Amino acid sequence: MYQRLIGRLLYLEITRPDISYTVQVLSQFMNAPKQSHYDAALRVVKYIKNCLGQGLLMSSKQSRKVSAFCDADWASCSVTKKSVTSFCMKPGDSMISWKSKKQRTVSRSSADVEYRSMASTMAELTWIHGLLEELGMQVDLPMELYCDNKAAIQIASNPMYHERTKHIEIDCHFIRERLQQGMIKTSYVPSKDQIADILTKALGKQLHNEMVCKLGIINIFHHPT
Repeated sequence: MYQRLIGRLLYLEITRPDISYTVQVLSQFMNAPKQSHYDAALRVVKYIKNCLGQGLLMSSKQSRKVSAFCDADWASCSVTKKSVTSFCMKPGDSMISWKSKKQRTVSRSSADVEYRSMASTMAELTWIHGLLEELGMQVDLPMELYCDNKAAIQIASNPMYHERTKHIEIDCHFIRERLQQGMIKTSYVPSKDQIADILTKALGKQLHNEMVCKLGIINIFHHPT
């Protein structure tokens, strides 16, 4: 019964990024769920029931600007100490791609985990850029990649390797190559404006509602126009 419920939530997540973080946490217990996991899943169902008309709103305005936000929560898993990484991408004001996922390895620093998040986002940006070009849409370069970790941004622009970056050298080359090609531009964004934050951790009610609005999610029952 728990597996069927999580499967339906995973399907609903296609149009409801506001539940992505919670669903990815609950989906880790598919093989041996406990009553506490089922109770938590039912709370997600209650949240959805209270806002049935909520979903992504795609803007009608055409834009050639593509921006991405990436974030990570360092060692957020209390059992494995692995970090959660996330990103979301918006051509103009419409969000079309997002992900919340626990990283495969344990990171020893917040800069490390944020940089791995940037590398994953860069791979998705490259794919989105190619897809939009195949559809005949022109994309203004460089695409902006927003991150709230200054150390990760400095590693991306600093050609010098040192002890903190030798174990992520492939990611360093991957991101720096795109920077040199002029494909992306890294920019700092304060944590309060980091919309990918909702995909990496559980937020309070007020902050959660603010991030939902910034993602472009509205309730059609409250906005009939």
